[in-house]
Amino acid sequence: MQRGFKLTGVLTDAELHRLPGAPSVERAAKGPVAVIECAEEFPCDPCEYSCAYGAIIVGQPIINLPCLDEDSCTGCGKCIAQCPGFAIFVMNLNYSKKEATVSFPYEFLPTYKAGEVVNAVNRSGKVITKGKVVDVKNLTNQDRTVVITIAVPKEFGWDVRGIERKEVKAYDR
Repeated sequence: MQRGFKLTGVLTDAELHRLPGAPSVERAAKGPVAVIECAEEFPCDPCEYSCAYGAIIVGQPIINLPCLDEDSCTGCGKCIAQCPGFAIFVMNLNYSKKEATVSFPYEFLPTYKAGEVVNAVNRSGKVITKGKVVDVKNLTNQDRTVVITIAVPKEFGWDVRGIERKEVKAYDR
């Protein structure tokens, strides 16, 4: 039984697909696209201003849920690090024949490096598959928010939302 966002704080698949920031299944099949899982109406709009393509619209009032103009979205990912609620991901279901990629913010130390195998987690933090880090971006214009991209089996593209935190050993501190 899925209890839903209002009871658990975790979106169900049905709730995700009703959000104005979620791409359609048809658009997601075409290549990289933002997935905006913002489900709370509160004053926030950095995502709108971070998108050079006008693909994210909050408008007025500022408490509107962000809407994704999926035809304008290139999947560039600039919006990921700008979201203070960590509610934006970029998904590419066309990464390869068998794999999808998911890009997300990661604010823990130490971080990962390309090539590392990781435990990929869903919205509730449950490990659902293994993934491989394909890119790590730590650009100065991202306010020190690292964006990690992992490749996962294609069937997990809609569900992966992060990775387990890297274990910190005493000598790493």
